Amino acid sequence: MSKVFLALQAVEETRAIVEAILEDNPDAQVENQPAMVKISAESKLVIKAETVSDKIGREWDPQELQLVLISLAGNVDEDYDHFTIYWES
Repeated sequence: MSKVFLALQAVEETRAIVEAILEDNPDAQVENQPAMVKISAESKLVIKAETVSDKIGREWDPQELQLVLISLAGNVDEDYDHFTIYWES
């Protein structure tokens, strides 16, 4: 099965998002590259609004991810409380 991944711009706002992803997805792998951060996992990555909000100290809407998103691989399920990338099994 292919991995899912998320590539984000390497900007200040991204740091809290990456920390939240790692907290909620312990098997996720982070690869820092010039100007971007790539986060991958075996079958699913879940970005929880509550976890990101805790990291940045304010309410965070998953749609804000679009501001730093470069690319992704996988199916997307987005709601007010999460942004999930997954592959069907």
